[in-house]
Amino acid sequence: MKRLFDMAFSAVALLMLAIPLLILAGAVRWKLGTPVLFRPTRVGLGSRPFKVVKFRTMTDARGPDGQLLPDEDRLTPFGSFLRRSSLDELPQFWCVLIGTMSVIGPRPLPPKYLPFYSPAQARRHLVRPGISGWAQINGRNSLSWEEKFHLDTWYVDHRSFWLDLKIIWQTIGIVIRRQGINATGDVTVPDFTGSPVAQPGAGKSAPAPSEDIPAHPAL
Repeated sequence: MKRLFDMAFSAVALLMLAIPLLILAGAVRWKLGTPVLFRPTRVGLGSRPFKVVKFRTMTDARGPDGQLLPDEDRLTPFGSFLRRSSLDELPQFWCVLIGTMSVIGPRPLPPKYLPFYSPAQARRHLVRPGISGWAQINGRNSLSWEEKFHLDTWYVDHRSFWLDLKIIWQTIGIVIRRQGINATGDVTVPDFTGSPVAQPGAGKSAPAPSEDIPAHPAL
């Protein structure tokens, strides 16, 4: 049922957003140059790598040594606007349509993080990664890595159709209010290099869904 919902939702989204996507692509081409799309490798279902699709938000500006400048020097005001509004994420509906992502699930992360996950944290790869997720409506990038992974694995254990609908609805509000876009003091999220504790989230519970949404172990 979740996969059928993903296919239908993403197909409708892409049709409805076709003209805005073309306008955004033209604006990215004008403001930031080519390529218009950014296709980084991310880890998906079963820890398998795939290419995610996003609008680029940074320039390719390099220093005298030929190395890319720091993120804060390459992120333009236009790119910052795309991030604040989450418009850079819209091309990911294509990833949902072809099955590498879901509308709702843990956010896909780079393969370089794989050696640093604890066994509990690695359980986030038991489901398809999503455009939005439980961590995104409970703090987004203002959370620590341990808090994000705890929320991700909570979603894995409690996912349901009704919980997905709740996350979609709350995501709209988060995007409108532009909450939790960046980590404090950074224009991008600092790299994950491993947890200082064996069990992230130990001693605390994840936020539970409201009473009208059934939470049950994943099938």
